[in-house]
Amino acid sequence: MNSTPPRLVLWDIDLTLVDLRGLGGRWYTEALPAVTGTTLRELPSFPGRTERAITTDILTKHDVEPTDELIQRMWRELVRLSERGRATLAEFGHALPGAALALSTLAGQGVVQSLVTGNLPEIALHKLAAFDLHGHLDLEIGGYGTLSAHRPDLVAHAIRLASEKHGRPFAPEAVAVVGDTPHDVTAALAHGTIAVGVATGKHSAEELADAGAHHVLTDLSDTETVVRALAG
Repeated sequence: MNSTPPRLVLWDIDLTLVDLRGLGGRWYTEALPAVTGTTLRELPSFPGRTERAITTDILTKHDVEPTDELIQRMWRELVRLSERGRATLAEFGHALPGAALALSTLAGQGVVQSLVTGNLPEIALHKLAAFDLHGHLDLEIGGYGTLSAHRPDLVAHAIRLASEKHGRPFAPEAVAVVGDTPHDVTAALAHGTIAVGVATGKHSAEELADAGAHHVLTDLSDTETVVRALAG
């Protein structure tokens, strides 16, 4: 009987698997006036935050009440902009080194993989598919930025969906949450899961370690090291 516990890896997208810096700001610059008639004057911080938090901040900063109906309208416009540019999305950035091989290697070892990302579900798919990174991820069990302004809620949601789908619990010590910001690290720690920081974004390896990451990777290019950190 195999006593190895089932493994679950929950990936962040932006600056962890892909680099599409500036694209979110560009879409919001178009979406805000299209939905509210207000010209965008400033953007909040994006890294590690959820779309619900970002959209709420943008509306509030522009003196627009962030009602759920208006947030939903903003999201529909963001998805429309993403759909419009989907064919040329890869021109705005690149997959990060080692991302594709890490995903395929973990899949080959039977590791269940999904997402904990601040993105909207549709935009998450567009960003990943632009670089052919979606094939080894179960997007149905992800935690997305529509759910909550608080990233730890996304982790709990993804673990619950994964456990229900696979008919078995994923113990916290068998779950790895990987991302490039302290928000990713603290979201993992909030549920006792393994926090893996990747210093491919705006935060240094030291900052990720200080946030409490169990493992800190310079990038994903050393597949053996990545797999050891994420799958044990």
